[in-house]
Amino acid sequence: MERKFRNMLLERSGEERLKMGCSMHATAQALVKASISEKDPIALKQAMFLRFYGDEFEPEERKKILLALRKAAENNGKRRDKIKKEARKILGSKV
Repeated sequence: MERKFRNMLLERSGEERLKMGCSMHATAQALVKASISEKDPIALKQAMFLRFYGDEFEPEERKKILLALRKAAENNGKRRDKIKKEARKILGSKV
């Protein structure tokens, strides 16, 4: 059965197999996101990293990466708040 399944996959073109792989990766990411109950975007990014790549790094490297993800997310939030503030100045309270 395994051989038959493998042969069926190999009958597909490289492009089709690549699309299948990308689709499976996107599905895996969606499942991980759905399994994370926190709505905190920082926690979500950190959890995604840990689930997909956490075992690839030593504990000290993981700690540095998680901190970098937190800082990047916080900077994005500050940037977004600054843009909203500027937009409010220009457009008034409609934003």
